[in-house]
Amino acid sequence: MQCAFARLSLRLAALGLSLALFLPLGAGAQPSPALKHAPAEAPTRVLFVGNSLVYYNNGLSTHVHRMISAANPALESTVKSSYKSVHITGATLDQYPLEHFLKPGILNVKEPFQLVVLAGNSTDASGEAQRDRYRKKVLEFDALIKRAGSHTALYWLPAPVKPHPLAETGMTQKNADMLLSVGNEIGALVIPVGPAFDEAYRRRPGIKLQTEYDGNHPTLAGTYLSAAVVYGSLYGKPSKGNTYDYFGRVDKETAAFLQQVADDTVNAFYGR
Repeated sequence: MQCAFARLSLRLAALGLSLALFLPLGAGAQPSPALKHAPAEAPTRVLFVGNSLVYYNNGLSTHVHRMISAANPALESTVKSSYKSVHITGATLDQYPLEHFLKPGILNVKEPFQLVVLAGNSTDASGEAQRDRYRKKVLEFDALIKRAGSHTALYWLPAPVKPHPLAETGMTQKNADMLLSVGNEIGALVIPVGPAFDEAYRRRPGIKLQTEYDGNHPTLAGTYLSAAVVYGSLYGKPSKGNTYDYFGRVDKETAAFLQQVADDTVNAFYGR
């Protein structure tokens, strides 16, 4: 175990990543996500569930399916019509009638979704009561998702930064502890968006990934980085060199930087 731990440390160092980024709260040993690859290979029917943290900037699902289309134009019409998202402003997962949206045809997708991505709320890991509520609802939703013939993925939200009241309260480690614990309990894919934000801030401290007015909602760059992490996590392919730039709104240098951060984070997190 010590040798494996040392090898991981060296690999992360070579990538410019910190091992602490992936350690859950109070952990003394290497965490390992239960799933290293998406349970559905190259999924074309995906449902995203989350509040404004994932619907800002024209919606995370939109950017993901456009990134997929840029990499594989043959999939454009398929993913455009079957990458869906359901959002309630400020909501926690327990406020979504998920069973309704899992029914084939409800969202104009005739076949069951292959993957359901649960994004949650930025406060989910902030206290014991919130963590317990999150875990119970994820377990309940996972049962519904499996019954519908789909698989669950957990979206690791970035920790808030200043001026958000939860900034500098250890939310990175709290999120790691909660996401890896619950994800491994149900065998769900954990998508490491939070660690990618932390790594981008480490490499380029002046970058703006979250809005200045609340330190929580993503800027366009934040959403682009999130999409690149989701793409790499679900498709197992690098986002580096992807031509999608939101119709010129993300400049080439920024896109290249965010793609590299996303690829490094995904590879280090899953040990690919």
